[in-house]
Amino acid sequence: MKTAITLSLLPSRPSMPFVLGPDLDEGFALAAELGFDAIEIFPPSMDALDRPKIAKLSQQHSLPVSTIGTGGGAVSQGLTLTDADADIRKQATAYIRNIIEAAGDLGGSAIIGSMQGRAGAGDRDESLKWLGDALAELGDYAKQWNQPLLFEPLNRYESDLVNRLEQAVTLIESHQATNAKVLADLFHMNIEEVSIAQALTESAQHIGHVHFVDSNRWPAGCGHSDLKSAYEALKADGFQGVLAVEAFPLPDQRAAAENAAQYFQKLLN
Repeated sequence: MKTAITLSLLPSRPSMPFVLGPDLDEGFALAAELGFDAIEIFPPSMDALDRPKIAKLSQQHSLPVSTIGTGGGAVSQGLTLTDADADIRKQATAYIRNIIEAAGDLGGSAIIGSMQGRAGAGDRDESLKWLGDALAELGDYAKQWNQPLLFEPLNRYESDLVNRLEQAVTLIESHQATNAKVLADLFHMNIEEVSIAQALTESAQHIGHVHFVDSNRWPAGCGHSDLKSAYEALKADGFQGVLAVEAFPLPDQRAAAENAAQYFQKLLN
């Protein structure tokens, strides 16, 4: 297993679950210094994504880009794949395609989390159909870069569509989204799953990426989740992907990054 740390291109705020950023030079340098294997990037928009600079820093620090989030499309532009307006769904799909292309060119995968949206007062079955169809279409698009599309179930307070790993697997299989993988976020799982370890084991063949964070969305070891059992489950199931730190930059960026790095050194060694 490899490790990654998140870097947001938005100004850092304690209320946002991204450890590093927005300075790319500083973020890459600190991640490399602390021994992380990769970087996960969150851009607020496509315009904020300086691909040539990211590629240069990635090569300079021998630190590949594992993943790029698409949530900026939802946060800054109000785009989701399940909006009742077909034109907005079309714009959301186009936005994600651009992120897939950028991530693929940098050797990584795109993440669909908040871009899945909510059913709200609408027809939930119809929303799930739109979402499943989009995962199949966008997953096929990502094949050009030999990268899977990553789909992240969110907790009930962030989405009313897909909250547990088993629901994500069902959606992927029922829509034949063969190039979509599940992103297992342990913070969301702490809220929704009966057993994090059991859920990881039952969905093992579909898991492509993990947000390895604690119950309070702080770096691993700073909350009450049984993360060792989660790691042991992933190890037993042969997971060889990335464990990424998508956590609050608390008590500050450097301390959060150091805490995460120290935890991973003990866990993985």
